[in-house]
Amino acid sequence: MTTLLILTVLVLVAIAIWQMTKIFELSQIKADDSQIANDRDNRYNSYLLMVFLVFIYAITIFSFWKYGKFLLPEAASEHGGDYDDLMLVSFIIIFIVQAITQFLLHYYGYKYRGEEGKKALFFADNNLLEAVWTIIPVIVLAGLILWGLYTWTNIMDINDEDDPLVIELYAQQFNWTARYAGHDNVLGGANVRMIDIDKANILGLDEADLNASDDILVKELHLPVGRKVNFKMRSQDVLHSAYMPHFRAQMNCVPGMTTEFSFTPTITTADMRLNPDVVDKVKRTNAIRAEKAAQGIENSDPWEFDYVLLCNKICGKSHYNMQMKIIVEEEEEYNKWIAEQQTFAQTMASVQ
Repeated sequence: MTTLLILTVLVLVAIAIWQMTKIFELSQIKADDSQIANDRDNRYNSYLLMVFLVFIYAITIFSFWKYGKFLLPEAASEHGGDYDDLMLVSFIIIFIVQAITQFLLHYYGYKYRGEEGKKALFFADNNLLEAVWTIIPVIVLAGLILWGLYTWTNIMDINDEDDPLVIELYAQQFNWTARYAGHDNVLGGANVRMIDIDKANILGLDEADLNASDDILVKELHLPVGRKVNFKMRSQDVLHSAYMPHFRAQMNCVPGMTTEFSFTPTITTADMRLNPDVVDKVKRTNAIRAEKAAQGIENSDPWEFDYVLLCNKICGKSHYNMQMKIIVEEEEEYNKWIAEQQTFAQTMASVQ
């Protein structure tokens, strides 16, 4: 990587020197028209425009074919389908507009290239043309904006209907801690000033608050499938971002305030592992890891798909390592797991 950066810098320095030389040449007052484009120059440039147009289309098709398999699998949350539909329609519109405008730009550059004796036809204005290229984009963009606002309103409709599970995601450099609200489904009070590592009070929970006594602190997030989850998010130090890509969920964790996000998981971890796209990705990843293992490269153990919580804000030198495993399971499995976890009161009693 260092070698690549050095070569890039050297190339950029060479280009800068060459450009400075050209500027110096142009600054000299000479009766020389060698820098004026002639018919042959215009013809070559027009051919290059068409070649570059073909290149644009070719690289676009190649990218879809080569890298389309790296896209995320189907959304694993209730709102994820609407999110993906909006994204897909937006990309289709962008692709169509880009294909048409790039073709017209390059084709007209080729067709109306400069030639000696040819004069361009100039229109001072064309009301119909201006109306078309103004009204159509306005209608399309207004439709996308209204659809986006409607989708966003539905996603951010955080309420206590349907008996949601309440979980806090606590961010700090460079790890996550999840806090479940316990049997009462109410999170106890907390403040960073109450953090006491020696007493295992790593989130600053209020020991005098009875609602905090049955809260459960874990380093692995378990979610019951089909049940709504209301996430409350805090940060201890800097700005973080709770990003759960497979659930199409993301919300900033801001120091000094609590942010919220809500979604309903729809696909268990076990079922997602059977998804053809996931299976294909696991096979490709493990083939690469096996090849690295044969070369003696570490960290080449076989990989198995898991949902994951990431930090999507660059928060420091170990930002890349700030993640938490998420397991979506059936209600019975979730209840069994949660019953095995220690409450905050039990944890505090064990350290006293």
